[in-house]
Amino acid sequence: MARVETTSSRPYHLVIFGASGFTGQFVVEEVARTASEGPSGSLKWAVAGRSKQKLEKVLEQAAGVLSKPELRTEVDVIVADVGEPDSLAAMCKQAVVVLNCVGPYRFFGEPVVKACVENGAHHIDISGEPQFLEGMQLNYSSQAAEKGVFIIGSCGFDSIPADMGVLYTRDQFRGTLTAVESFLTVSSGPEGGCIHDGTWQSAIYGFADGQKLQSLRRKFNHKPLPTVGSKLRRRGALFYSNEIQQYALPFMGSDPSVVKRTQRFLTEEHEATPVQYGAYAGIGGVGNLIKLMFAGMMFLFLVKFNFGRNLLIKYPEFFSFGMFSKAGPTRKQMEGSSFQFSFYGEGYTDEQDPTQGKPNAKIRTLVQGPEAGYVATPIAMVQAALTILNEPAALPKKGGVYTPGAAFAKTTLVDRLNKHGIQFSVI
Repeated sequence: MARVETTSSRPYHLVIFGASGFTGQFVVEEVARTASEGPSGSLKWAVAGRSKQKLEKVLEQAAGVLSKPELRTEVDVIVADVGEPDSLAAMCKQAVVVLNCVGPYRFFGEPVVKACVENGAHHIDISGEPQFLEGMQLNYSSQAAEKGVFIIGSCGFDSIPADMGVLYTRDQFRGTLTAVESFLTVSSGPEGGCIHDGTWQSAIYGFADGQKLQSLRRKFNHKPLPTVGSKLRRRGALFYSNEIQQYALPFMGSDPSVVKRTQRFLTEEHEATPVQYGAYAGIGGVGNLIKLMFAGMMFLFLVKFNFGRNLLIKYPEFFSFGMFSKAGPTRKQMEGSSFQFSFYGEGYTDEQDPTQGKPNAKIRTLVQGPEAGYVATPIAMVQAALTILNEPAALPKKGGVYTPGAAFAKTTLVDRLNKHGIQFSVI
């Protein structure tokens, strides 16, 4: 069972690393909001990062936003730097769980994972980078298991709604679920919306390194998962979706790889029936379609070359038609934004043999919530951490590197998310 108790030498339930970064500041506010949900109704936590001054400023800001002046004096500050392993080790020795908000993870993630494993701290990140996530599984899973440490990746909008959404759909289905497609739509209010350019940078490097991901996957030597029921057909690169009544394309993020890793774990460890999964994102009408095609062609051309990547990184707003910006969204923009995942599942009723004939039952579920990047992501990340702290007996029997679905399948994480505005429902 996961060790989750604080001690005199490990005084903090949570340490937020990268707390003064763009996403980190909102994770700080979410932890402050939910401190009463910690073990025995309290939570001892600290913020960590390179600059003491910036960390104190973030606590000052959170104290003002939440009208909690005690944050200025009651939350400790730890100075730690990815480039200084001793400082990371000292931070991890003091934490039960490290919430790692420092990205892009392909550049800054591994030293933190290594320090957590070596110093007995559980680790949660919000990475949407398959190469990082799968690399950590390959390199640290056995060591984490030996130490009883849980390294749980992609615990933000990437990929808790998708991964837990597939499991929720499976659990609500009366029979054997065999395939699910998800369709993501995002809405913004009158103020519009955008995404901070940290995510843009992760996408640039992810596309540039596509070959490395393929060679990394070959090292696992995985056998293909068995296909139960009708084989899920892959849709085109661009199509009109009758499900969401708009144009859609395959979802480019980490959701498909995370869901597949979860299904592999549940099949191999618990002999569950693997669920096939296809992920798509709505892009709206013809105007958006033209813009996206133009931006996509430019992106795919420039990302191949060093000078092109530098241009993309330097001018995110121009090359993404305003979808990404160095400043990130305003609080007003966040308030007006929301997301919705529609899941369409099929399978076999209890009386039907899944090895015979075509699926004979369908299900539709929804996961919906507030603005994805900086409202829903902190909620998901913090609830994942609180689930570790409050429900260690419901986690897998041994430590290791896990997806959210593999780690939290038997916990009440979905109920916790429902209470905090990320709603799971059957239609």
